[in-house]
Amino acid sequence: MDFDLGWILLGLPIAFVLGWLASRFDLRQLRLENRQAPKAYFKGLNFLLNEQQDQAIDAFIEAVQKDPDTSELHFALGNLFRRRGEYERAVRVHEHLLSRGDLSTLDRDRSQHALALDFLKAGLLDRAEAALRKLEATKYEAQSRLALLSIYERSRDWPKASAIAKKLEDAGQGSFIGRLSHYLCEQAAALVVSKQPEAALLLVQQAIATAPQAPRPRIDMAALQQKAGQLADAFATLQTLADTAPIAMPLIASMIARVGLEAGLGAEALALLEASYAQSPSLDVLEAIVTLQSTSPALAAAARFRYVQHLGHEQSLVAAARWIAGEKLEHEEFHPQVQRALDHATKPLTRYRCAACGFEAKQHFWQCPGCQAWDSYPARRVEEL
Repeated sequence: MDFDLGWILLGLPIAFVLGWLASRFDLRQLRLENRQAPKAYFKGLNFLLNEQQDQAIDAFIEAVQKDPDTSELHFALGNLFRRRGEYERAVRVHEHLLSRGDLSTLDRDRSQHALALDFLKAGLLDRAEAALRKLEATKYEAQSRLALLSIYERSRDWPKASAIAKKLEDAGQGSFIGRLSHYLCEQAAALVVSKQPEAALLLVQQAIATAPQAPRPRIDMAALQQKAGQLADAFATLQTLADTAPIAMPLIASMIARVGLEAGLGAEALALLEASYAQSPSLDVLEAIVTLQSTSPALAAAARFRYVQHLGHEQSLVAAARWIAGEKLEHEEFHPQVQRALDHATKPLTRYRCAACGFEAKQHFWQCPGCQAWDSYPARRVEEL
């Protein structure tokens, strides 16, 4: 069969033209896609700035579909899902990023950190801990340790919390001495519940050595000594605390009065409280003074007038209510109703308020139940702030 070279000469120009047209079509398609991807991205950014998160998510999903290899879009989408509370979708996005073989080391660490935050926000503490552990010796090491510290505090795993706090302090991430003393006191409290007072006392002593100026360890030690019948030692501990942390006197005033009475050291307790009150008048200290004076026949009659004298220092509705409670009114038949109204009005004033988040409580907390901050509750009540 004869081969006609004419067909070859005719086919070459046709093939060239077809190839050229195909390349032009591919370039146009690529340019169109490249224009559409940034357009979808900027559209999502605009929605995000206008706080339209649903529309922003749809725009970013569109952008990711057009350019699946863009890691930044995945990060933006995952963070949006987390902020929306859609933690399962956020986890899928960040796990998809981690599964990519072409991801840089920096982006891989970033994805691992984002995944840990997804688990943490979702309350999956065990999975969050495992994810955070993988960030040791990375750019996110300090952040991961702080997150681990939060996890261990929430789960009340005080030994692990102590280990992380020590690492953070060694790395120059701040002072964690106060927290370390609290962790020891928390462990001591658990031992008291399980009826191991001797072991609890050793931990409290360690807490005092860790943070000598912190009030809580000495308060806990005095409580242990009082429970063990070591009243003189308990009173000595409270005296030391009054010298090292006078700001905590409102918290220990009632304990000073009780221990002083039980130990037969009422006069010494009264002198200690009077000195504190003279330096910084406080309603809790005043009530402890009134308690002690009421036990003395010579001072009992004048004890309640201390509330009136306190009004000269502070315009205290609580002090006024305390004084009126023991007074005889002209129309005494209405006294119970008046007293109930006063007690109701003063109840919010006797609470403690967190300085970090404003959470109020009837009792003083070393760690705020609302924001989990340590030492955020002042020793004084709301009325005196």
